[in-house]
Amino acid sequence: IVTELPYQVNKARLVEKIAQLVRDKQIEGITALNDESDRGGMRIVIDLRRDANANVILNQLYKHTQLQDSFGVIMLALVDGKPKILNLKEVLHYYIAHQEDVITRRTRYDLKKAEARAHILEGLTIALDHLDAVITTIRESRTADIARAALISGFKLSEKQAQAILDLRLQRLTGLEREKIEEEYQEVLKAIEEYKAILADEGRILAIIKDELKAVKAKFGDARRTRLTVDTSEIDVEDLIAEEDVVITLTHNNYIKRMALDTYRRQNRGGKGIKGMPTKEKDFVENLLITTTHHTILFFTNRGRVYHLKAYEIAEASRAAKGTAIINLLQLEKDEKITAVIQVKGFNPDAYLFMATKKGIVKKTSLVEFKNLHKGGLNAINLDDDDELIGVKFTDGERDMILGTKWGMAIVFGEEAVRAMGRAARGVKGISLNDGDEVIGMDTLSPNAEVLTVTAEGYGKRTETSEYRAQNRGGKGLINLKVTEKTGDVIGLRVVHPDQELMLITTEGIVIRTNISDISVISRNTQGVKLMSTGENDIVASMAVMDQKN
Repeated sequence: IVTELPYQVNKARLVEKIAQLVRDKQIEGITALNDESDRGGMRIVIDLRRDANANVILNQLYKHTQLQDSFGVIMLALVDGKPKILNLKEVLHYYIAHQEDVITRRTRYDLKKAEARAHILEGLTIALDHLDAVITTIRESRTADIARAALISGFKLSEKQAQAILDLRLQRLTGLEREKIEEEYQEVLKAIEEYKAILADEGRILAIIKDELKAVKAKFGDARRTRLTVDTSEIDVEDLIAEEDVVITLTHNNYIKRMALDTYRRQNRGGKGIKGMPTKEKDFVENLLITTTHHTILFFTNRGRVYHLKAYEIAEASRAAKGTAIINLLQLEKDEKITAVIQVKGFNPDAYLFMATKKGIVKKTSLVEFKNLHKGGLNAINLDDDDELIGVKFTDGERDMILGTKWGMAIVFGEEAVRAMGRAARGVKGISLNDGDEVIGMDTLSPNAEVLTVTAEGYGKRTETSEYRAQNRGGKGLINLKVTEKTGDVIGLRVVHPDQELMLITTEGIVIRTNISDISVISRNTQGVKLMSTGENDIVASMAVMDQKN
């Protein structure tokens, strides 16, 4: 590894830090550090063992040393006398508005000053045009006050003009000085006309702002110290990121973060859990995904649009951190909210994405149709005005699908009953809902699995898939769970295996992780058992199922 360092990095401290990391075995595979700095800049060469992965070690150096630093910027400003955190667009808006105010007030001041000077020059011009009479009037006056009053009445001058004439030095009466007064008067008149034109035209004000910013850039802009070069290594950025198991959480108010999977320790069923993250009032975690740093994450929204990010592009944060607003990572539209998050390792042409909406509409689309996504997102499904997308699953085109509703109904039907459609299609009816009911979960059935159902008050159960007979698409379905006031509405439905784990998250941000095998297997038309003890005014908000990692 050869790295050329920016000038602000302390070379000695950096070398010592790398050596310490090697001694502490936080970084393994480094055999030597060589300083090759010269007048052209600082340069360190790091030798590695033959079996070491240079890209992984470089990524570790980025993480633990000053080779790569990151810092947050809080754009806090006073807006109308009140402190407010601004985004980039708002910063530009208020800065330009402030500059407009500065230029307007400055121009009004200059205009007032120019008009005052023009007034004086008009008086001097009158005096020069009637020089003999002015001199006679002044000589015949016994005092300055009498002379001033005589000038005002005799030549229709203002008090300021009269005083300026009295203050006029004799040398200004020469022909050359008289020409200078006339030239100054004409220049002042042009300046007054210019100031008035600026005040009357907002475009002129904006042009002045632009010119002044260019002047600042020319005066204070210095050469870039960081050198921009072409990357000749042909290494994908993913090669610099170690593939690790991570947890990605997304809150109700669309704050997202990435954490190491071992952040949460496994607990027994019925426990209180640990604090997952602090959430502001009325915010809670809604989506939780177990993935790796190299997976592509597809974000489906309530409006039926899809966006994408690499998992490593999501900022890593501690368990107690709130995370990053998703709007800073994805170009979401106003009032658009993430409702389904899935991971993609590759775009297999034989794979499909199966979607379901809260009104019971389902749709199947080939995965390759989502390969060429861009930051602005694409339409994944065409929704009715009162409908929202609630779930997306991988399928191979031959699976049995199960839909569950908040009032405890469920339906199973073959995926072949839904033909493959394009991204912009609406879909077909998957289940007929009673008034007020809505779909809360969708999954694919698999052999030797159970259906896990969880309610808002922390109740849940596993039920054998054999109890869910297949029906025709669009039917009413079967009773899945007996919903009562004690259990609360159903908040999630998943197909699980005994060797998996369950993570539950409440509206207060409390998280519990437990083994699926600890959950009782009971029949469909029952309430289930207590999975999680919720506090007062706290309910289970979301659930996630994962393979056991540790």
